[in-house]
Amino acid sequence: MVSQATIDHVKELIGEKDVFIASKTYCPYCRATLKTIFKDLNVPESKAVVLQLDEMDDGADIQEALREITGQTTVPNTFINGQHIGGNDDLQALKRSGKLDVLLKDVLA
Repeated sequence: MVSQATIDHVKELIGEKDVFIASKTYCPYCRATLKTIFKDLNVPESKAVVLQLDEMDDGADIQEALREITGQTTVPNTFINGQHIGGNDDLQALKRSGKLDVLLKDVLA
């Protein structure tokens, strides 16, 4: 079980910027999410926190904290304006429906 301090730290990271993505460098779904956010939708990287968990000493703890917070065990794990979006399939569904543009309206303003 992950410490409450780690959970609190992850919650702070989620709230730090408009977009939060927990990712792993080798994950094709993570790459698709990052492409959608930064290339397709042109979200400035300065408005996002992206954690590459496989490159971090505490990456496993952060992923476990995200599981505690969201119930999601996989990456990517995405939040927009503090709202949990979910994984790549969830993000792509929001994009197709047009709801992702609405969520990112203030971020892109």
